[in-house]
Amino acid sequence: MTVWDDLVGQEKVAERLDAAARDADALVTAYATGAPAPEATKMTHAWLFTGPPGAGRTHTARAFAAALQCVSPDRALGGSPGCGFCDGCHTALIGTHADVTTVAAVGAQILADDMRDTVRKSFTSPANGRWQIILVEDAERLNEKSANAVLKAVEEPAPRTVWLLCAPSLEDVLPTIRSRCRHLSLLTPSVDAVADMLVRRDGVEPAVAASAARATQGHVDQARRLATDPAARQRRAAVLKMPLRVEDVGGALKAAQELVDAAAEDAKQLAEEMDGKETEELKAAMGAVQGGRMPRGTAGVMKDLEDMQKRRRTRTQRDSLDLALTDLTGFYRDVLALQFGSRVAIANGDTEDALQRLARAGTPEATLRRIEAIGACREALDRNVAPLLAVEAMTMALRTG
Repeated sequence: MTVWDDLVGQEKVAERLDAAARDADALVTAYATGAPAPEATKMTHAWLFTGPPGAGRTHTARAFAAALQCVSPDRALGGSPGCGFCDGCHTALIGTHADVTTVAAVGAQILADDMRDTVRKSFTSPANGRWQIILVEDAERLNEKSANAVLKAVEEPAPRTVWLLCAPSLEDVLPTIRSRCRHLSLLTPSVDAVADMLVRRDGVEPAVAASAARATQGHVDQARRLATDPAARQRRAAVLKMPLRVEDVGGALKAAQELVDAAAEDAKQLAEEMDGKETEELKAAMGAVQGGRMPRGTAGVMKDLEDMQKRRRTRTQRDSLDLALTDLTGFYRDVLALQFGSRVAIANGDTEDALQRLARAGTPEATLRRIEAIGACREALDRNVAPLLAVEAMTMALRTG
């Protein structure tokens, strides 16, 4: 069992990263002893992981971070880096390693303020680990200022700093940044590979694993959530009933309101789980006295936390909506496949009666227009259009009456 075993359908990428992690040992030794660095090495200071949603970009980058920080005794004897069990691997994988910093978009963008301390840290030596590693989960969300800050750090990195950037595609990253990174392109895992992973690693029943993998079309995280969380299955079932509930204007508007309300409830639940804990931890760190009173001069810090939490709630709501829209797109894609008589297996076999009903009642052209309406809604949400307005426009376009 190694850190590479959890990378579903990415065998070639894992081989390249394993080779780079092995070569990294020679660089660590050179930096520690002052010896010349080897001229030929598969290791470099900046990596860019791209691939479609669900391919496991962040999981792959985190596995590489664990392999670089691996301190297994077997490694000194020529063993493969990334044992998965040593302190270096374990803390890197769960996100608590002192020398692995993760940056994720809290709102629609990664702001310069969010990157300032991270960029500063990238120029320091590792505190305990072998490398100072900066993992940017949403590199496509860097705005102009934060991207320029990253560019400066990637252009002239500290000797033992490694940047791991994740984005959907090369075009989502500034050309000046991607030109300084080694690019690895990930593929969408097969449905069978995802189902096997759910059975092997999460103990999911084979039938449930196969259904979840097929419904999400190989999206690893969504498949795991669908297979292990009954509430997620209920939300998806509710979303897939929408196409039969938008026969008139009233039904369309009601369906839109319910979809937006469900996304807001998801955001609220996450906020309740995370915001209170973060606030109490910050108060304790800032020296709050009995009764919760804060020392003078700390109001600005608390305000920054509140602003961050507000941005996270907004993004969570939009991410929840986007997941629902992805499910709807898959539903209408199945309708289209039935209308064309395609032999491709449908993803939403549990809703076959509804799929057959809509396939018989409409035309392929109408189904394509509905898919385009969902895409337009996603684009509107990306442009920060009010969620209810964007979803109402979509449900009106989905009407079957």
